[in-house]
Amino acid sequence: MLGVDISSSSVKLVELARDGEDRLVLERCAMEPLERGWITDGNIEKFDEVAEALRRLVKKSGTRTRNVALALPASAVITKRITLPGGLSEQELEVQVESEASQYIPFSLDEVSLDFCVIGPARNAPADEEVLIAASRKEKVQDREGLAEAAGLKALVVDVESYASRLAAGRLIQALPGSGADAVVALFEVGAFTTSMQVIRNDDVLYERDQAFGGAQLTQLIVRQYGFSQEEAEAKKRSGELPDDYASAVLRPFVDSLAQEISRALQFFFSSTPYHRVDHILLAGGSSPLGGLAEQVIRNTNSACTVVNPFDGMEVGSAVRLKKLMREAPSYLTACGLALRRFLP
Repeated sequence: MLGVDISSSSVKLVELARDGEDRLVLERCAMEPLERGWITDGNIEKFDEVAEALRRLVKKSGTRTRNVALALPASAVITKRITLPGGLSEQELEVQVESEASQYIPFSLDEVSLDFCVIGPARNAPADEEVLIAASRKEKVQDREGLAEAAGLKALVVDVESYASRLAAGRLIQALPGSGADAVVALFEVGAFTTSMQVIRNDDVLYERDQAFGGAQLTQLIVRQYGFSQEEAEAKKRSGELPDDYASAVLRPFVDSLAQEISRALQFFFSSTPYHRVDHILLAGGSSPLGGLAEQVIRNTNSACTVVNPFDGMEVGSAVRLKKLMREAPSYLTACGLALRRFLP
């Protein structure tokens, strides 16, 4: 099963496998840019154009796999943890879940796609079970399914973007000292227009927040500074073909602003929870590898900070270009999490 992440600026594909020794192998990864306005706030505004981009991406990747896991933005999904009596059959669980879901979902159940999973025994009542409910408007799910179909793929899983990125980040957190046990980890994904933050401790999400700040602002600064068109600026930003004063006149001020936004987001977390520090900051997304960002975040926050590579510890297949991968790896966090769904029960 492929993992395909559809963001506001690009479509990303990841295919994982396991080798004979049960190690994860990155078989393929590829990315195709999208024009501004094709996807807005997770909504597909230009269906045919995005479908064509997805077709190009599948062809470029060289994969023959047709099953795919996709995701919706967290803003399009209502999730709720509930506690139900233990020992219920699957059918009894479904009846109970529908009954509970109707209390939390502001739409008729006929209009939503609803799913649930049993997390395990409830903490305060071990005889009961904790169940996670997820629901989204049917048209949102059908848009993703239709996109896959238009590109010759079959959607087997529709996940939530933040859950997929946490699944991929979980492997990296386990590589922290003490296997990451009890560590308070802040995961920042710097997208084109939005930077999303999740603070995680063990398997619990302590805090989530989105900020309207991202890599597109760096493109705007390049446009203003040098008079390039939007397309030229984006292309030159990706290739690194920029004037000599770019690092001092444009990049450094932007990196400082981005580090300040990250520091400010952490202050919001500290002021609204009992926590006063984070043990580790993980940076992902297209702008996270910008020169000096991790160092500036460390200076501003006094916390350890790493730019993530979601494929850390994996074998890399012959179809993957290593140099390109090292440059783009942090952008693939969500797509990697979706591809990992292949190995979940």
